[in-house]
Amino acid sequence: MPPLANHPSLHLQVLPQTFEVKQYSCSNDIPAEVLDQLKITLSRPGLFSLTRTDEEVSVVEEAHAGEGRWRCIKIMGPMDFGLTGVICTFTAPLKEAEVPVFVTSTWNTDYILVPTEKLDDAT
Repeated sequence: MPPLANHPSLHLQVLPQTFEVKQYSCSNDIPAEVLDQLKITLSRPGLFSLTRTDEEVSVVEEAHAGEGRWRCIKIMGPMDFGLTGVICTFTAPLKEAEVPVFVTSTWNTDYILVPTEKLDDAT
């Protein structure tokens, strides 16, 4: 069941920063460049996501000097893991508006990244 309209999962915040989404090839080890960035980034507040699969390593990080290609819409949590369709409910109108998305989640919050030039359409 999708969340109710007054559910906290539909409280949104557009983050002021711009972000980059980077893809690295996957080998036996996480690339040294990613590990070096991870050491720096973990000491600062803000969104940083590292996902490793058998196929790739994906990194979402704040862009330097506002040069990012992505903006982030934060779906405020905490989320009840019993909820279904939160991302689908949120992204369906974005699909209709032809806004591409990149989604990353944490225990409490979902982050929807949209291309900077599509932020007005997304909001």
